[in-house]
Amino acid sequence: MSTPTAGWATHPLTPDRFDDFADVVNPNRRATHCWCVAHRLRAADVAELAGRPVDSDASGAREAAMRALCERDVPPGVIAYRDGEPVGWCNIGPRENIPTLATSRLMRPVDDVPVWSIVCVVVRGGHRRQGVTRRLLDGAVTWAASHGAVAVEAHPVDPPGRMDTTMAFVGTRSMFEPLGFEVVGTTDAMASTLPRLVMRRTL
Repeated sequence: MSTPTAGWATHPLTPDRFDDFADVVNPNRRATHCWCVAHRLRAADVAELAGRPVDSDASGAREAAMRALCERDVPPGVIAYRDGEPVGWCNIGPRENIPTLATSRLMRPVDDVPVWSIVCVVVRGGHRRQGVTRRLLDGAVTWAASHGAVAVEAHPVDPPGRMDTTMAFVGTRSMFEPLGFEVVGTTDAMASTLPRLVMRRTL
């Protein structure tokens, strides 16, 4: 699936695109990097998918687990491309399939709508402040809709100034509002000492 617009396209993270994903989130290929499985899998799940001992992060268990997730019918997210170059990554999927959300006591659902959730947003180094985030999120929502999603949620913060880069992956309110997301609740979770909101776009 692709959503092209003047050199831009968004594609799901299938096995053949794993290196593109890695170029965005882990260009140095560090084995101990999170590989975006931290929110989707418990340590035991990582070990099971990777076929490694639970404490084997250094041997690439997280990368192996993420590769296994890419083999599933619904991949764990989408990659944004500009002129064929991977420039952004969005971890998105049904909330019920994301353990840290499905079982969270801090980020409880606001109702019984079967939402898809955006876990994180990453823009490749050297490509920030160039419109990547908007294209990436738009493509992610379109992809979710193509899989039957009725609504997409995110849990950003609303900082008074610039966001702490260490927590930038959660996004900001101003990032989501122009794309039709509205605040529908708050959570008890924090990022950079700020409360995380519940923002939703109904499809």
